[in-house]
Amino acid sequence: SVPVGGITMALLCCCLLSSAWALVDPDDVLTKEEQIYLLVEAKEKCQRDIKAQLEKIRDTSCPPEWDGIICWPRGSPSQEVSVPCPEYIYDFNHKGHAYRYCSAYGTWAVALSINKTWANYTECALLFSSESRSREKEVFERLHLMYTVGYSVSLTSLIIAVCILSYFKRLHCTRNYIHVHLFTSFICRALSIFVKDVVLYSGSPAGDTGRIREDDFKAGMGPSQGQRGHLASGVGCKVVVTLFLYFLATNHYWILVEGLYLHSLIFMAFLSNKSYLWVLIIIGWGLPAVFVSIWASVRASLADTQCWDLSAGNMKWIYQVPILAAIVVNFFLFLNIVRVLASKLWETPTGKLDPRQQAPRFSPLRKLLKSTLVLMPLFGVHYVVFMAMPYTEVSGLLWQIQMHYEMLFNSSQGFFVAFIYCFCNGEVQAEIKKAHFRRLLALDLRQKARAGGCSTSLAGRAPGGTQRGLLPTQPSLPGYTPSSCTSDHCLPCPTQEMSQKTRGENTVDLTELTQCHPNLNKELETML
Repeated sequence: SVPVGGITMALLCCCLLSSAWALVDPDDVLTKEEQIYLLVEAKEKCQRDIKAQLEKIRDTSCPPEWDGIICWPRGSPSQEVSVPCPEYIYDFNHKGHAYRYCSAYGTWAVALSINKTWANYTECALLFSSESRSREKEVFERLHLMYTVGYSVSLTSLIIAVCILSYFKRLHCTRNYIHVHLFTSFICRALSIFVKDVVLYSGSPAGDTGRIREDDFKAGMGPSQGQRGHLASGVGCKVVVTLFLYFLATNHYWILVEGLYLHSLIFMAFLSNKSYLWVLIIIGWGLPAVFVSIWASVRASLADTQCWDLSAGNMKWIYQVPILAAIVVNFFLFLNIVRVLASKLWETPTGKLDPRQQAPRFSPLRKLLKSTLVLMPLFGVHYVVFMAMPYTEVSGLLWQIQMHYEMLFNSSQGFFVAFIYCFCNGEVQAEIKKAHFRRLLALDLRQKARAGGCSTSLAGRAPGGTQRGLLPTQPSLPGYTPSSCTSDHCLPCPTQEMSQKTRGENTVDLTELTQCHPNLNKELETML
C-alpha cells in the first residue's frame, strides 16, 4: 500500500508543477508590440470570418465589420447588438460588453458629431472611469506605502545584522557566513527596488498614472517615449531593471542555499565544512548571473524597445523558470525538515514513543509549531500561497488580498530573517553582552587607575610622606586599595579576592565560544 505521506507529497508536487505558468511578476503586462500583434491577429481572423459571412448574407441586416478593436457580427434591423469586451485588449474590463445599434434600414447607427459609426464602449473602458481610477489610485498608494515601509525596516535591520556578524570574530563560521550572504541579498533586493522606482516613475507623478493609461489607450497602444520620461527609455533604465531582476533572483537562490545547508546538517552534514562555502557562493551569486545575462542578451537582440520593465512575450520564462525551480525545491526541503522535526519530537532516540510525552501532548505540538514558524521566513514558504493564482486585471477583492499579502510578506521577510537568525540568536546576544561588559570593565579600570595615581600623589604630601616615599611602592593593580587613602578623591574598590573571582568568571565566559559550534547537534539547535 502507498503511504499517505507519499500521496500527499505527490499531490503537492503536481499542484506546484502545474501552476508554473502562473508565476509571473507584478510588472507582467503587454508591451506595445505585443498588443499590436494581438490586434493584427484578431483583425485577420475577423476578415476571414466576414468574407465567409458575406457570401451567405442576402437580407437587409447590418453587415459584419472590423472597427479596429472589435469584430462586429451581423446585426438584425432595429436591434441593438452586444459583443463581449475582447480579451486581447489588456486594459479592457473583460466582464463588460460593447454595444452597437442596427437601424431599420440595415445600416449601423452613426454618431453625427464625429461622423463615425456609433459604438458604446463604456463597460469595456470601465477601468478608465474617474471612479475606478480613484479606487485604483488609492489601492496602489496603500500598497506603495506598505512595501516602502516594509523594505525600509528590513533594510535597516539587515544592515545592523550584517555589521554584527562581521564585527565579532567569534561569530565567523560557515553558518554565519551564509547568513551574511543571505542578508546581503535582501539588502541588494531592497535597494534595487527603491532605485527602480526612482528611475521608472520619477518623471510621472503618481496622480497621473490613470490619465496616462487612458490617454495611451485612446491614442493607440502603449505609452509614448515622452510620457515614460527620458530615463525610462535609455540605457540606464535597462541596466536598473536588469540589476533588479538579478538581485531578485539572487535573493531566491540564497534562500535556497540556506535550505540546502540546513537540510545537509540534518541528513548529510558535508556542507558544514568551510571548504564547500565557495560552492554555495557560486549557487547563490553565480547561477542567477547566468540566466539573467541570457535574458538580457535575448531581450537586447529581439525586443529592445523602450525600458525593459515590461514583459516581452515568453522571454520572461528565461529568468522565471529558474526562480520557480528554487521556490519549489525549497518548499519540499521545508516539508522534509518539518517531517523530521515532528518525528524527533514525538519519538525517543530508540524510535519508540516516549510514554512520558503522551500525557503532555501539547508540548511537542508547541515545539513543532515554534520550529515551523521559525523556518517559514528562512525558506520563503509564503511564496507558495498564491503561486497558482495568476495576476489578473486590477480589480476584485481576491486580487487586493493577494497583493496586500505579497507586499507585506515580501517587504518584511528581510526583517523577520534578521530578527530570528541574528537578534534572537543566543551566540549574538552573548557576544554583545561580553562586548558591553568589556567596555564597562575598561572604563572601570581606567577610573581606578586615575584614582590610584591620585592616592599616591596625596600620600606623598601628607605628614610622614618622606618616610613612606622611602619604602617600596605598591603597584597599582586592579583590586588594590592603598591603606592610607584618606582623600575624598579616592574611589572605593572591591577587594582583590572579589576582583580575581570576577576576572576568573569572565575568562571562562569568554572562552566558551572560541570555536563556532563544531558539534552539529549544537549548530542545529542554534539554527532552529
